[in-house]
Amino acid sequence: MIHVTCDLCGKEIQPGEDQHYVVRIEVYASGDPAELTDEDLDEDHMETLKQELEDLEASGAEPDVVPRCESFRYDLCAACRQRFAKDPLARHEIKTAKKEASTFDFSEN
Repeated sequence: MIHVTCDLCGKEIQPGEDQHYVVRIEVYASGDPAELTDEDLDEDHMETLKQELEDLEASGAEPDVVPRCESFRYDLCAACRQRFAKDPLARHEIKTAKKEASTFDFSEN
């Protein structure tokens, strides 16, 4: 038997009894194409790449590799699905946290 729990509230979702929702999110860099110039076409890109690889190897540092695309999957119960649908980017929570961080209570010493 498959056990599913809500990834937001932790409630166990009973198969066949509780409504179960799946949220899938893909995050990837936007592909805004840069404008090519004559200089870009004249440049020897293989030589530039070779030099960068040699510099990286000489430094001994690990390359900073960022995945091109990341996928996430979340299981939600009915109540959390409603909350997610109303504010998928959690903007309300971020605004509340900012407001609380900017409010200070100083004693009168």
